[in-house]
Parts: sequence; structure tokens; C-alpha cells
Amino acid sequence: MLTDLRKEFPLFSAAANRDLVYLDSAATAQRPQRVITAMNDFYAQDNANPHRGAYRLAERATQHYEAARAKVAAFIHAAAAEEIIFTRNATEAVNFIAYGWADHHVQPGEVILVTELEHHSNLVPWQMLAQRRGAILKYIEFDDQGHLRLDQMEERLRERPRLLALTQVSNALGTINPVAEIIARAHEAGVVVVVDGAQSVPHMRVDVQSMQADFFVFSGHKMLGPLGIGVLYANQRHHAGLQPVLYGGDMISSVDYHHSDWNDMPWKMEAGTQHVAGAVGLAAAIDFLGEIGMEAVAEHDHTLTRHALEQLQKLDRIILYGPRENHAAVISFNIGAIHPHDLATFLDQRGIAIRSGHHCAQLVMRKLGVAATARASFYLYNTLEDVDRLIDGLNAAKEYFGKWL
Repeated sequence: MLTDLRKEFPLFSAAANRDLVYLDSAATAQRPQRVITAMNDFYAQDNANPHRGAYRLAERATQHYEAARAKVAAFIHAAAAEEIIFTRNATEAVNFIAYGWADHHVQPGEVILVTELEHHSNLVPWQMLAQRRGAILKYIEFDDQGHLRLDQMEERLRERPRLLALTQVSNALGTINPVAEIIARAHEAGVVVVVDGAQSVPHMRVDVQSMQADFFVFSGHKMLGPLGIGVLYANQRHHAGLQPVLYGGDMISSVDYHHSDWNDMPWKMEAGTQHVAGAVGLAAAIDFLGEIGMEAVAEHDHTLTRHALEQLQKLDRIILYGPRENHAAVISFNIGAIHPHDLATFLDQRGIAIRSGHHCAQLVMRKLGVAATARASFYLYNTLEDVDRLIDGLNAAKEYFGKWL
């Protein structure tokens, strides 16, 4: 277990939050002071527009921005910094792939393959793509333990789909998909693979070269970084085929009256002034995680998740969703007929913050036969005591809502 890291996060020191048990890191993580300080320092000392000015202040801003790009590349073990494109979030990154690559490569009648586990951000763009291109959207189902049906995947791959989009870790069920194995098999069938790493990058070591991802996306705010900064990793073999989605300043190399030529990658994908302070903050978050060590983060998550699952299984009338083994640090559940929103409100009155709803994964909810679930998700600032407070709160809720059990 990691030592108590709450002191590194100013939100937990605020008077209103000193007793807070924050169990919604799958939605967004909290930020350590050094991330906030790094962003403030940029604005106070180095604020200028990168890539535009020849004066020293602008050069410093450019250095900060490109250093952040290099740091992200190293963190996910990309082959080159040029494979990293900054976006607003993982959602925008997926849309960049859909409009910038797939619109130019997916032909009418071709199959786009997704999984039932997907967050809407890695589903709706492919639905829209299928409609635009006249393609066929097909699914890989998950079983009653939340695992993808790899036998069905094999059947789907025999149809020679053009693209496969899947999550590395399910935000709704905590399933950890064997992405390296899936990508290897997909590549054998000539399929391009898009991986949603929003729930994996904050919690485990990710190596995009080892997994051989074609495209990989994630958000900064789920990994201790600021809101409004995300990452699209695009393997160099797809750079020529990836076209700009937004047009304007700094993404061009030359402009004539009726024609423009694009800048090199990754800058051709980054039109206009970017969230430079966000990139600086993300780099600071990566430094923080690097000092702790991603193996230590993963082990901490595992300890908390195992303890939570053991304690939750002891509760009467609880329904747990997702795998029982190899489970990520996000647990979805329901208790009897208590509505998840009512349960979340009850726990909030006890200083415990959980998520309730469909978690932007309505296909998962439909498959489970429920409208919503309660969800507790853990991160490096949580403790075993936080888990125990959750269990105590759930026992109190069972007593309070007794007639609905």
C-alpha cells in the first residue's frame, strides 16, 4: 500500500472536504499541488503563444509545450514525440481518428467493429462514421462476467473489418481487456485498432509499442492532470493517412489564395492556440506518477479493489457486476431495489462520493438489464479506511431503505 497521499492534494485540505471519501476517480481524479503550481507558474512566468514568436518568452513557452509532448511520449513508450497529438480530451481524440483517418479509409459496406463495453466516446463516433460512410457497425459481446467473447471476436475478424475500436479498461465494469492479444489477432486480419486508454493510463504501465496500437487515446484529468487536455497517440505508420480535422493557425506550412499545405505531424492536427498550461500540468502529473511508480499505483489499486470486493460480497442483497478476478479499480453494484441515485445521495450525506447512473455506457446497462448502477472507483489517494467507510455507509443505507430491499 502507498502511504497516505491525501496531503499532496489541496482539495482534501479544504474545510468542506476534510472528511471526504472520494470514490469517483473514474470520472475525474483530483490534482496534486504540484500540478496546480506548474500551471500557475507557467501563466505567471512563461505565458506566451508557442511556435509563433522569436522572442525569449515565446521560446520558453514553446519549450514547455514540446517538453510536455516528449514527456507524454515517454510515459506511454511511444517511439517518437511526433506520435503525440494534444487534444481537449479522449473524446475529441476519438473524433479526430473518426474524421481525420476513418472518413478517408473506411469504404461503404465495410465493417466497423466495436465492443459492448465501450464508453459512448468510443461508440457514438463510430455510429456516426457508419452512417456517413455507409459502413456496417458490428459488436463483440461480453459474457456474464464482463469478459469479451474472444470466440465471437474471431468470427467477426473473419469478416475482414476495416477498424476495431475497444477499451483497455471498462469504466462501467472494471474489465481489463487483453489488448495486446486482441491487437495481434486483429493485425493478422489486416484490421486497424483504436484503443481507449482513459481508464488504463492512470492506473497501470502502458506501452503502446509493445501492444502495437495503431491509435491510442486518453485524458489528462483522469490521471491527476488538469481538465481540458487529452492525448491522441497515432503510430507513425498512419501519419500520412491522418488528415486535419480543424483548420486555421499553426497547422499549415503555406497558404495561397485557393490552396493550403499542411504542417508536419503532429502540428497539422493542432489548429489554433492550444491548452499550453494544460500540457504543462499534464507533464507535472506524469512526474508525480513517475516518482510513485506505476507498478506501485497498480498494486495499491489492486489492494483496495480486492478488499472492497471481499467486503461487498458479504452484504445481503448486493448485486456485483463485472469480473471477480483481474478487476480494475472500479466496481459497479446495486443493492436490492434501492435506486442508485438515492443510494449516492444517502452516501453523500455521510461524506462519501460515488457515481450513480449509466456511466456513459448504456449498452452495458442494457446488457445487464438495469437502468443504472452505483459505482465506486479508487485511486492512489484512497485508503483501506475509505473502503471501510463505504461498507459502513452501505450497511446504514440498507437499514434506512429497508422496505426497498
